Amino acid sequence: MPTLTINKKEFLKIIKKKLSDKDIEEKISMMGVSIEKVDNKEITVEVFANRPDLLSEYGLGRAASTFLGTSKGLKNYKVKKSNITLKIDSSVKDIRPYTACCIVKNLKLNNEKIKEIIQIQEKLHVTYGRNRKKCAIGIYPLDKIKMPIIYKALEPNKIHFTPLESNEEMNGIEIIRDHPTGKEYGHLLKDYKKYPVFIDGNNKILSMPPIINSEETGRITLQTKEAFIECSGFEYNVVSKCLNIITTTLADMGAEIYSMTLNYGNKKIESPNLKPEEMRVDINYINKRIGLELKENEIKSLLEKMGYGIQKKGKNIIALIPSYRTDVIHQIDLVEDIAIAYGYDNIQEEIPKVATIAEEDKFDNFRNKVSEIWIIK
Repeated sequence: MPTLTINKKEFLKIIKKKLSDKDIEEKISMMGVSIEKVDNKEITVEVFANRPDLLSEYGLGRAASTFLGTSKGLKNYKVKKSNITLKIDSSVKDIRPYTACCIVKNLKLNNEKIKEIIQIQEKLHVTYGRNRKKCAIGIYPLDKIKMPIIYKALEPNKIHFTPLESNEEMNGIEIIRDHPTGKEYGHLLKDYKKYPVFIDGNNKILSMPPIINSEETGRITLQTKEAFIECSGFEYNVVSKCLNIITTTLADMGAEIYSMTLNYGNKKIESPNLKPEEMRVDINYINKRIGLELKENEIKSLLEKMGYGIQKKGKNIIALIPSYRTDVIHQIDLVEDIAIAYGYDNIQEEIPKVATIAEEDKFDNFRNKVSEIWIIK
């Protein structure tokens, strides 16, 4: 499980609640994370890999706020239109075909917030991004970029820019071969004849994902007030969710989110999409799985405690799933969150009245034997 170290003072400020070290260890652990250490300045937390939205001070604070009752239900995020279009060239189709992008403004950064942004970026790369293979993130100061931006692929010897932590310009081959980050992640591009790049209106290369950003345009500082953010990868839903985690974190820091129009040629997408997804709540299924007899209003209250919104559509109860949640794909995921909110220690243990002895499914056994016969022949 990934480990997260956060500033204790800032965390308590976010959740708007005073907690003793003992309270932090006991109450925050009940959310489904593991508190490793609490001292005068920091809290060290182990977060389950299925909750990448908790991999930041603000993400964990947002979840703790509803869990502890200082806020309630679904948090809504406003997205304004930037009227800026980013083109995705067909040349990336067979290399790294998807990106989700946005612009954030009104950033008020200090050293602590920059550290926080770097930490969540690194944690998402390692966990949700599967060491950048599944998705990679780039954050750039907007004042150093000229629109429009294009995402395309070029031959490595035609890619020229100065990568982060370097003093000299390199081409794509040299970055993979000589730069420390290129050496570490170069295997992700080694089988391709072309490498993906983001290029701005001045024909400057902003980055070569998933490897590295440009030293000139790819580093945010205390002076950065506006930023361009991109996530690239192989599935749009994955990069979109990753972008949602980053942008909502920055919004919680006080930034304003602006959408971009992604031009995929035959399709245009507004990014980011922070609207909640909907899932029908099956009360009978939930009670059967947990072993309780919860009423509609109790389930509503427990889901709100876990940051969900609730709607009624006719006779159906609809759970509104936050846009940054990547782990809620089935009714059983609602069951898990309801059980966490209810408290596992409040659920009475019961030994099943029917004893059974496990055995292999007879049809599967037969199918395996047939498969072995066909393999031998």
